[in-house]
Amino acid sequence: MNKHTYKEGFYTKIKSNTFKQGINKKIIKKISQIRNEPSWLLCFRLKAYKIWKKMKEPHWLNGKYKKINYQKYIYYSAPKKKQSHKIKKTFQKLGINLTKKSNTAVDAIFDSISVITTYQKKLSKLGIIFCSLKEAIIKYSKIVKKYLCSVVPINDNFYAALNAAVFSDGTFILIPKNVKCPIDLSTYFRINTSKSGQFERTIIIVQSNSSLKYIEGCSAPIKKQHQLHAAVIEIILYKNAKLQYVTIQNWFPGKNLKKNGILNFVTKRAICKKKNSQMSWIQIELGSAINWKYPSIILKGNNSIGNFFSISITKLQQQYDTGTKIIHIGKKTKSLILTKSISTEKSKNTYRSLVKIKKNADKSKNFTQCDSLIIGNQAKAYTFPCIKINNTNSIIEHEASSCYIKKEQIFYLLTRGINKKKAISMILYGFCEDIMNMLPTDYKLEIKDLISKKNI
Repeated sequence: MNKHTYKEGFYTKIKSNTFKQGINKKIIKKISQIRNEPSWLLCFRLKAYKIWKKMKEPHWLNGKYKKINYQKYIYYSAPKKKQSHKIKKTFQKLGINLTKKSNTAVDAIFDSISVITTYQKKLSKLGIIFCSLKEAIIKYSKIVKKYLCSVVPINDNFYAALNAAVFSDGTFILIPKNVKCPIDLSTYFRINTSKSGQFERTIIIVQSNSSLKYIEGCSAPIKKQHQLHAAVIEIILYKNAKLQYVTIQNWFPGKNLKKNGILNFVTKRAICKKKNSQMSWIQIELGSAINWKYPSIILKGNNSIGNFFSISITKLQQQYDTGTKIIHIGKKTKSLILTKSISTEKSKNTYRSLVKIKKNADKSKNFTQCDSLIIGNQAKAYTFPCIKINNTNSIIEHEASSCYIKKEQIFYLLTRGINKKKAISMILYGFCEDIMNMLPTDYKLEIKDLISKKNI
């Protein structure tokens, strides 16, 4: 703790350092050194790098993009201390409240480091750990070592291995037994440096009889080149634990797919380890040029519940290949999947899912509804569901629909004095309303505004 002092506010020391482009052992050692990490974590990183070098980049994504040269990216970028005021202003412009007057505790991550975490002292009185992953590695090394890669192994996929080798900051949360977190916890990610990547890693542990609502937001300024984002999120839920995880993904989508926009490759996974635990993903996908993401839930505990609710809106030349994976292992487990995708302009929106019910997951249930809405004659929407059932006493239901906005709908609204842009916004909002109603009021208004700005 002698190199960095943590408090409820910006670091008293922000060690400025932006690395040169490229990834190798020397870079990884430098990342570990500058973060003041224990030796076991450096060994972990080098092991991951060795595994990553032998892996092949996945190409099942239903889309095309220029081959990525991973040596052209910056893997660590920290702001200078004199930039603190500028960073605060950046988050204020984004509407992120970093004061104690907010009803949400925030961990703000700027490029490769967490610059502020609010409400830590208040939460610590309840035994709640809410801090940057960097701080957790120093203060709670044994806990981090126990849970790191416990849900997403190093060799899980190409991007997970890359993240394990070079992950920068992220958020660490532990809700102790019998505690309902009194306020929402949130992390906001900002990629600010050109030619950079952000490789955050988040670990959330909700112990028995506890609950939490967590909100994740992100943004990036317009840059001429592609920026890379490859995150890993690991969630562990114990007996009777509940977590609602809300994501508002609004990365820069790029104006030209060949040149700019965020390349978003994310691995998110939760495990309901014990009985009666409940995990809900709620995600609003609006940004990034390429989006490759399948938030997953492993229902291991008996009677555990997994929910996935998603709205994805694409425009310009955006290409999305997203969905979910839900694995039923415990008895009487239940899952619900509800997705809405909207494709406009020259974009491509693909929904891909896996629902698997294992042999001993007796009397388990799943219901899936996947709806697509297409605007214009150049946009495309695809659905690739995969269902695997290994017992005969479980129930699976799947519904899917695909449609266009009808001219009659717009004409009807035009005759009521509503202009075309607002008419389309109303139709889009109505299409997504059942998922929108699950969001907190403040976020519902924000997403309604974003949807309005997204339509053509």
